Amino acid sequence: MIRAALFLLLTAGPAFAQSAGEAAQAAADALEAASVQLDKAESARDRVAALTETVRAYEDGLAAMRQGLRGAAIRETELSRKLAAQERDVAQLLGVLSALGGQAQPQTLLHPQGPLGTARSGMLVAAVTPGLADKAAALRADLEEVTALRNLQQNAADTLKNGLAGVQAARTDLSKAIADRTDLPRRFTEDPIRTEILIASTETLQGFASGLSQIAENEVPQNLPRIAALKGSLALPVRGVILRRAGERDAAGVARPGIVVATEAKALVTTPTAATIRYNGPLLDYGLVTILEPQADLLLVIAGLQEVYGSIGQVLPAGSPVGLMGGQTAAQGDILSPIGERGGAERSETLYIEMREGDTTVDPLTWFATDKG
Repeated sequence: MIRAALFLLLTAGPAFAQSAGEAAQAAADALEAASVQLDKAESARDRVAALTETVRAYEDGLAAMRQGLRGAAIRETELSRKLAAQERDVAQLLGVLSALGGQAQPQTLLHPQGPLGTARSGMLVAAVTPGLADKAAALRADLEEVTALRNLQQNAADTLKNGLAGVQAARTDLSKAIADRTDLPRRFTEDPIRTEILIASTETLQGFASGLSQIAENEVPQNLPRIAALKGSLALPVRGVILRRAGERDAAGVARPGIVVATEAKALVTTPTAATIRYNGPLLDYGLVTILEPQADLLLVIAGLQEVYGSIGQVLPAGSPVGLMGGQTAAQGDILSPIGERGGAERSETLYIEMREGDTTVDPLTWFATDKG
């Protein structure tokens, strides 16, 4: 499905389609590799890993299609308006070309000014004809590009529909595989009563984070390697763009120490490194929250999820899914809309990310590799 879209994008011609086509090619390769990995998966953990890569590949491929198809729609609109504005000039051009094309050669000898006038007239036609030919060639190129762009959008419609269905099916399979997974190590057992007491008595995220150790029973020493060497190079937990940086105020005037990432609806959220699930569930006004502990005295707080994966106390490998974003997946017509592309409407959800070293919050962007510019 994504390979079919890739072919359409690569053959569309404009630079935006070529760029999107390269991204779609990478996504298609990743999807094929994930499919092979899924076929070879023998354990629940392997199946979860393969399905995670499958969802990621679908997300990347659909993003490439959105970029290419919306770019095609924008370009078609621009060309159509250009041709409409030139309608009178085009009609005149066609009239002149028709007159020149039907002019009989013997009649040129009957010029009123005789042979000299005929020669001068021939020189003028010879001078004007290249310019007319250039205009005709430019017009032909614009008309051919409009036709190609319309064909691109029409032919990609079914591919896009199949891709949207494919990613939804992959997400469903992933949720089931996670529910069936029983082979993850567990560092401690959650005490649900203590958890409820801590939530009820907590007024701030800092207070809750400080009391997390109280909800653990039978805890064993953490044997995960320290990740200080990875500082500044971790991937963000979700595909998206930085909407608000640490300390920046939101529309309500509230400033928080974490960052806010704008994401697409139903985007997959993963842990950037191996970590213990210290908590997942509703918390304060943050919605559904997952708190991960990559190493002692370091907490990664991820808030704003619609669905959370895993159990408190489990140790997750790097790249494991921890939840899904909310929202409604864009309809096919919305994806093809140039207005949606220009307005950034495809990134309708927001994820809050906070890093805590001990009892102190730090700028998450000191840990993650982003375009910090």
